[in-house]
Amino acid sequence: MLSDQDRKTIEEAVRAAELRTTGEIYTVVARESSDYREVPIAWAAVAALSAPAVLLAAGIHVTVPDLFGDQSWSAAQLGAAAEGAARAALTGAILLQGVLFIGIAFLVSLPPLRRFLTPGPLKRERVRRRAQEQFLAKNLQATRERTGVLIYVSVKERMAELIADEGIDAKVDRKVWDDAMKALIDGFRRKTPGAGFAAAIGQCGDILAQHFPARSHDNPNELPDSVVVLP
Repeated sequence: MLSDQDRKTIEEAVRAAELRTTGEIYTVVARESSDYREVPIAWAAVAALSAPAVLLAAGIHVTVPDLFGDQSWSAAQLGAAAEGAARAALTGAILLQGVLFIGIAFLVSLPPLRRFLTPGPLKRERVRRRAQEQFLAKNLQATRERTGVLIYVSVKERMAELIADEGIDAKVDRKVWDDAMKALIDGFRRKTPGAGFAAAIGQCGDILAQHFPARSHDNPNELPDSVVVLP
């Protein structure tokens, strides 16, 4: 996902931005934020459950014997014939649903199709959750002045998330970061992730320097500057 040059570019951008602020910028890249295992199951269930209704709407139906055309049928024969027709129809529907469920689940489990059919809000929720997990796992909430910023990118979803600690949130409107996140995603779309990261980090550095300027003799580097790449 990132070349050695991309990693170097990102690290240099973080280092340069942090020279101007007491804020701490931490960068993480994930290939994908979730396996979305429930998506193939959900699509397969919808297809299987809707199949009988679709068949009826299409005019496909089970032919039932004319039980009343021949007066020689006994009551027992009428009941057996009706039961047999109903059982055949039910068996056919169950078999059709089973085949559809397995087939659709297999097709949607293929990564490109699974990603395409995964609803956008679900992707966003998983990306945000994974970013929050990384924020806590990397101890960004433990900086001296609570000025840690996580920049998280999920490549397959083409989504980015920025989480700022409470010291920053108290002074900076969250919408201020939108342009930086857009620059970041644009870089990945153009297949220049290093440049996208550098642009986003530079904009974040400008915002942080405005509200949390560096102090010449008291500006420790509390977090690593290198980018973390997750599987």
